[in-house]
Amino acid sequence: MSLTVATPLAGVIGGRTASALESAFDLKTVGDLLHHYPRRYARRGELTALDQLMEEHATVFAEVASVREVPNRTRGGSRLEVVVTDGSAKLSITFFNKISYHRRRLRPGAQGLFAGRVGSFRGQFQLTHPEYVLVAAPGDEPDPEATAAFARNLIPVYPATSTLPSWRIAKSIDVVFEGLVIEDDLLPDLVRAEHGLLELGEALRRIHHPDTDEDYQTARERLKFDEAFVLQAVLAQRRNRTAHLPAVKRIEVSGGLLSRFDAALPFDLTAGQHEVSAAVFADLARAHPMHRLLQGEVGSGKTVVALRAMLAVVDAGGQAALLAPTEVLAQQHVRTIRKLLGPLAEGGLLGGSSDGTRVALLTGSATAATRRAALLDVISGAAGIVVGTHALLEDRVQFNDLGLVVVDEQHRFGVEQRAALAAKSGDGSRPHVLVMTATPIPRTVAMTVFGDLEISTLRELPAGRAEITTHVVAPLEAPAHLDRVWTRIREEAAKGGRSYIVCPRIGGTGVEDEAEPGDAETDEEAKRAPLAVLDVYESLVAGPLAGLRVAALHGRLAADEKDDLLRRFAAAPGEGDYIDVLVCTTVVEVGVDVGQAVVMAVLDADRFGVSQLHQLRGRVGRSGLPGLCLLVTEARADSPARERLAAVAATTDGFELARIDLAARKEGDVLGAAQSGRRTSLRLLSVLRDESVIIAAREAATALLATDPELAAHPELARAVAELGGDQAAAFLERS
Repeated sequence: MSLTVATPLAGVIGGRTASALESAFDLKTVGDLLHHYPRRYARRGELTALDQLMEEHATVFAEVASVREVPNRTRGGSRLEVVVTDGSAKLSITFFNKISYHRRRLRPGAQGLFAGRVGSFRGQFQLTHPEYVLVAAPGDEPDPEATAAFARNLIPVYPATSTLPSWRIAKSIDVVFEGLVIEDDLLPDLVRAEHGLLELGEALRRIHHPDTDEDYQTARERLKFDEAFVLQAVLAQRRNRTAHLPAVKRIEVSGGLLSRFDAALPFDLTAGQHEVSAAVFADLARAHPMHRLLQGEVGSGKTVVALRAMLAVVDAGGQAALLAPTEVLAQQHVRTIRKLLGPLAEGGLLGGSSDGTRVALLTGSATAATRRAALLDVISGAAGIVVGTHALLEDRVQFNDLGLVVVDEQHRFGVEQRAALAAKSGDGSRPHVLVMTATPIPRTVAMTVFGDLEISTLRELPAGRAEITTHVVAPLEAPAHLDRVWTRIREEAAKGGRSYIVCPRIGGTGVEDEAEPGDAETDEEAKRAPLAVLDVYESLVAGPLAGLRVAALHGRLAADEKDDLLRRFAAAPGEGDYIDVLVCTTVVEVGVDVGQAVVMAVLDADRFGVSQLHQLRGRVGRSGLPGLCLLVTEARADSPARERLAAVAATTDGFELARIDLAARKEGDVLGAAQSGRRTSLRLLSVLRDESVIIAAREAATALLATDPELAAHPELARAVAELGGDQAAAFLERS
């Protein structure tokens, strides 16, 4: 029977095995199975290093060292205890059933693959009732269950489960290869030849049945390129289609709001801000929608660049909407924009500029009267700039002429939410879109995850940003150092400086207690619950910070309460009910800009991600005052958590920290497969390590789509693109 990659597995390898493959790995077709690649290769004569095992499901290649039958102490009968070795370490294997059968097969000197869940007993690793297949010892007949794969020098070891061992997967692949016919190669011949890559059929044979190391290495090169090429083709097709959507040109107007804003700025724009603004203005002047990602270091001035773009659109007769993920951030943006614009943000109002505009705020917690007034300003066009949370997406929110959508912290919004806002332009055209992120993105990740966006980067910090010093504080190792944290906060308060104290969760009783949303990491070594804002607040005001003005800020507070606390925290010393210290969750992680803030103390810092800590650190040192970041942890000195904290303390380069952070994550998490619950489409390609492959694939895919935008001449590639483009996991790649 001839098989193609689309042939269902159930009719080829038997219903039971096919069902197990689908249940465990979502493998449904011959093509799915062929792309279930070996995790590694066991080399005949090179046994598995048993001292590197962990308590998880594992397949080991080892030699039987001893076999003995031992009477059970508490029940009748006996058990078989087998010890296997790699020559240095040993692994205990126990069988309680079929004792005679296993004793007859497992003789000292026999080598084989043993698969099962590794457990521990009395400090020693062990397997209980593992599945196994033997490779014949010298002079013996081959094991009847062994397949042709075990006659080779390199034995493929596949990702497997307790009920579906590696060798059963290998046997299924052998069956598939017997009738396989590959009619079409998704990689065009010219592309394959240009990059010196194998044909698909040969690459699949070599990765599953390699004779040499070079075999599987050249196979991986070809199959990596396939993954990069299909993904980049999806993104190139998306870019092409976006380029043909209609949009209203928003051409920069001389002498308008933008010119007056620039003239009144109390600081000079950086070279990077000028460069990015020029690119944005060029995009806005085109008749198809801008889709640009603006990334930059914490405090690099992204908000000013976005505001200049919004003013240019208002000058051209349109409106701009800024979508923020939280009410705290939305309110912070409104305060910042109104402060920067001054009278220009009060168009038509008493004391405002007669030819200015208005800045409206729309959030879910706004009062009915405030909401009505804002909605009227939005639909009439009186509000040229509209800032809001998810409330902006509601049907009742209608714009007069929406020309630009700015999405802040874009990763917190889904595709449907961004599309809903973009659809509010009303005349069939699409608004221009600028998405911003304060988490720097390594180049290869940007080309992969955000490959359908033009990317601008701000690296240069504006003048006036002071140096931030970071220290790791370990109270279990040096208790006096924690006392010094509180002393330093008191010293800064005496000089008018403000301090943040961040905790992983809120605390309290009678309410479900969860950490604020973020990328906090769970420290598996932790013996106690994470520190909570409400508990820490109580202990500090009654103890080391007694006498200071301390407040607690977290996500359970009403929006107006949060806004009031931030206003008081930013107030000058002696100005009413100002606040010295804010004990808070990560609600202050992004966008909060308090010039007097000089200390950021993060408690249980090991429970936060690297990028999140960098964001929190960026809340201090913003107005020329030197910043101090203190990462307080109980993690052991030799733990991975301490390594992360040491990396944060060692550099303030957000791009370097982003690479460190992403390198510690699983590839699927980087691409968003975890968000969709589906397996990632990338099995071999690493967006962190395979930069040259991704660049080459991007260039090749872009060139191909330029001549064949719908891939009419490449049906197999078109099928792969449609499959990835329609997969839920690919929704994370959608940035339009």
